[in-house]
Amino acid sequence: MRTGVITQKIGMTRLFLEDGRHVPVTVLKLDGCQVVATRTEETDGYSAVQLGSGFAKTKRLTKADRGRFAAAEVEPKKKLAEFRVDAANLLDVGDLILADHFVPGQLVDVTGITIGRGFTGAMKRWNFRGLEASHGVSISHRSLGGTGGRQDPGRTFKNKKMHGHYGVDRVTTQNLEVAKVDVERGLIMVKGAVPGSKGGWVMIRDAAKYPRPKEAPMPASVKKSEKHAKAEEPAKADPPTQGASAGESGLTKSAVALAKAEG
Repeated sequence: MRTGVITQKIGMTRLFLEDGRHVPVTVLKLDGCQVVATRTEETDGYSAVQLGSGFAKTKRLTKADRGRFAAAEVEPKKKLAEFRVDAANLLDVGDLILADHFVPGQLVDVTGITIGRGFTGAMKRWNFRGLEASHGVSISHRSLGGTGGRQDPGRTFKNKKMHGHYGVDRVTTQNLEVAKVDVERGLIMVKGAVPGSKGGWVMIRDAAKYPRPKEAPMPASVKKSEKHAKAEEPAKADPPTQGASAGESGLTKSAVALAKAEG
């Protein structure tokens, strides 16, 4: 199990295939998706990575958040989310996840907050058929009908499908296909519709019901931060001392002088 990503929904468009067919896709953008913190079995009891995306103004953050981002040495993020991962797939703090974390043709699960529709009737909210639209129905064509029993039970059952607030729910759409990725612009194009409005935050994970493609990078497709990139560079050998021969390049000046005196 590897990490997912935080994206922002840009909108919908279509891609034209080589045979002339067009595919409707939702464009999702990676806006600086970066590892902010990690969770380990030893300290937290589970393995996960905390990702941040978007840019937040420092003056709008709490002091606790300012200290958190300062300790991680990352820019303040607008959206935070945790993704459970295996211990072997943990990432370093500061790693920047790229769009080719997912490959074209891969199936993914997409999670977002649905569009809010306010207070709606039962027909729109639950797809009820309504009452008869002909004669005999007195101005109640779109009502939901009966809602409870008579004296027994004498009340409306809990969770009865009725009119009320519709939308703004956390919804996961499974098994959507990745149509195309653009690493330079940080775009992931997913075939079909994705829950959420334009500008909303959308989480993308590997499909739970299908195996991950072998081409998918493990543990992730990342760009290392400058701090970790410098730490991973091999140590450069010290240049030879001026005036010393090739065989004496690894000796100090005092050792060279002692060797010449003994010779």
